[in-house]
Amino acid sequence: MSILVDSATRVIFQGITGRQGSFHAERALATGTQVVAGVRMGKGGTSHLGIPVFDQVRDAVSETGATASVIFVPPANAADAIEEAINAGIGLVVCVTERIPILDMVRVRSKLKSSNTLLVGPNTPGIAVPGQCTLGIMPQGIFLAGRVGIVSRSSTLTYEAVEQTTRNGLGQSTCIGIGADPVFGLSFVDCIERFNADPQTDGIILIGEVGGSSEETAAAYLTDIENSKPLVAYIAGQSVPVGRRIGHAGTIMHYGTGTAQSKMNALACAGATVVRSPVQIGEQMASLIDNGL
Repeated sequence: MSILVDSATRVIFQGITGRQGSFHAERALATGTQVVAGVRMGKGGTSHLGIPVFDQVRDAVSETGATASVIFVPPANAADAIEEAINAGIGLVVCVTERIPILDMVRVRSKLKSSNTLLVGPNTPGIAVPGQCTLGIMPQGIFLAGRVGIVSRSSTLTYEAVEQTTRNGLGQSTCIGIGADPVFGLSFVDCIERFNADPQTDGIILIGEVGGSSEETAAAYLTDIENSKPLVAYIAGQSVPVGRRIGHAGTIMHYGTGTAQSKMNALACAGATVVRSPVQIGEQMASLIDNGL
């Protein structure tokens, strides 16, 4: 099995007729993903890539029974798109859009609390279950159905972890990019909890970054639970100066927290195997699984 999505997941693309939405919808279809509808205001009643297009999410859900949505909408309108999906009863929303205004996402987070919707992102490469379902922008050709769950804040390092687990013959059960923005949906803890409950997942890879406290929170969770599957962690940004803001809105460190070293220390103390270089991720995971650790 997998977590969050599988071959039965029925997907809509919000913003499907845009250049990026169209490109990645076509790639999703090629992987076998059930893309059942697109949404674009003013395009209702038309079709794109052979898929019916609706003006509103609620109409797409009513007509197709969609259960998940991928959002390719510009930053100024992305929060409204997420809220539209929540109001339509979509169970899972993957928001690829980056640089959404923080106050917009604060509003979205408040709405999520009173809903049954799970949000992945924003600023996420998405979710992939090899051979079953791809939601987002993850590249194809590197995935292998298998036994390692991957959860990451970094897009490119997600792909590195995928390629390494494929090369080592482990494959992936589910791969999730949670995004690196400061206000986001699904967390490391949410994903680790699901991976631990998934019988197909034998090991977990966590890719973190400097800034914020998500990794320390994950470490506290690992400390509190009695049993966890083998977990390999890598933290990017080990040479970033304290107080420097780089790229992602979430990557800022202050007052001794959010540094690569503080995250690595916390995870190591919680029982994770922490590697200092991304090239060690796959081999270390294979070693732990082979030795039954």
